[in-house]
Amino acid sequence: MAEHTVMMKETLLALLNSKKYLSLRDILATMNPVDIAAIFDELEEDRLPLLFRLLPKELASETFVEMDPEAQELLIRGFSDSELKEVIDELYVDDAVDIVEEMPANVVRRILGQADPEMRKQINEILRYPEDSAGSIMTTECVTLRPDMTVEEAIKRIRRTGIDKETIYTCYVTEDRKLLGLTTVKDLLLCEDDEEVISEIMEENVISVNTLEDKEDVAQLFSKYDFLALPVVDAENRLVGIVTFDDAMDVIEEEVTEDMEKMAAMLPSEKPYMRLSTFEVFKNRIPWLMLLMVSATFTGMILNYFENALAKQIVLTSFIPMLMDTAGNSGSQTSVTIVRGLSIGEIALRDLPRILWKECRVAILCGVVLAATAFLKIFLVDNMLLGEEGITLGVMMTVCITLAITVLCAKLVGGTLPIVAERLGFDPAVMASPFITTIVDAIALLVYFQVASLLLGL
Repeated sequence: MAEHTVMMKETLLALLNSKKYLSLRDILATMNPVDIAAIFDELEEDRLPLLFRLLPKELASETFVEMDPEAQELLIRGFSDSELKEVIDELYVDDAVDIVEEMPANVVRRILGQADPEMRKQINEILRYPEDSAGSIMTTECVTLRPDMTVEEAIKRIRRTGIDKETIYTCYVTEDRKLLGLTTVKDLLLCEDDEEVISEIMEENVISVNTLEDKEDVAQLFSKYDFLALPVVDAENRLVGIVTFDDAMDVIEEEVTEDMEKMAAMLPSEKPYMRLSTFEVFKNRIPWLMLLMVSATFTGMILNYFENALAKQIVLTSFIPMLMDTAGNSGSQTSVTIVRGLSIGEIALRDLPRILWKECRVAILCGVVLAATAFLKIFLVDNMLLGEEGITLGVMMTVCITLAITVLCAKLVGGTLPIVAERLGFDPAVMASPFITTIVDAIALLVYFQVASLLLGL
């Protein structure tokens, strides 16, 4: 796919250099807006305006929505008022809101100045909702029908008003703006009696969300029920808009990216990686690195405390990295699984006892296998092959027992911390790999030296 994009970009540039504008327009007219936007985002700034102006009006607006904010701002600054108005008139309200949120104040004033009064009102209404709410990602452009309409009248209304709606497949039945039910274009077209009223064929038990509902919870409903659109209502059950499938997918993508960055010990970023400057990447990473570096002080304190014990059995030092790595990996495996379950609504606080019981059984199986493997590795590799001094049966048993206990502790910690974090109002992703690794490293060392003290008499 990347090779195709590069080839298409080279073809378009060659035609542009040859000033074959009609051929350029014909090729662009056959392409998907997403693919055009991907090519435009890589063009030099001086080439972009000319190519964009070659696009047909509707395709230009669809492409504009898919472009990066930097490229959008560049085009807006170069647009005349009439060109800007043409683009804005073709935008859906939710797309216009997304663009406004990304632009600096002076560009926003230009956009709102060229929008018609109705769109300007709708944009301002959506911007008033909290950033992470359903209201902030909805569109007000949906098809509404009256319950006393006949099927024939409903179809005529869809034909008359549907051109400006983001989706016409699902139609909402309202009376005095209150949501009563829904029907689909399929139901209307397949209805045998054109005189049948909408109230007779509509579905009354409609799943809806409040304007202040968290947008991540809204996105989960799309995944759970396979919705194409979801109605958004206010406190009095009045229909104020809908959230469409593409907006829910954007929310899911943002949440997954944010969780991955947090689990990798980075501050979430607003821009794609290739658009971030070196300093922005540095700012996102350095706070966590500093925090985790300082937190490793506890590990150093434990080593210092048992310094005399290590002096008596120097060979124990060589197994510390293996124990700490295994502990960290075991905790991370569990925490990532739990964080994912929390994010998709599969796991809740009430499931904690079942989770811990399951992780205990998994830990016992993993611990036994890892301990047996470690015993063979120490005996065959460290003792016989490498000939390390001081490896006795007691040392091998110390390492293996520590390994089994540490895996158990790590999996219990990894299963508990994300759930507790969410219960306390923190993002569970923060409690994934970075913190859990630091905690289980300290636990591994404490267990190691306690077992060594018992078995080796340190």
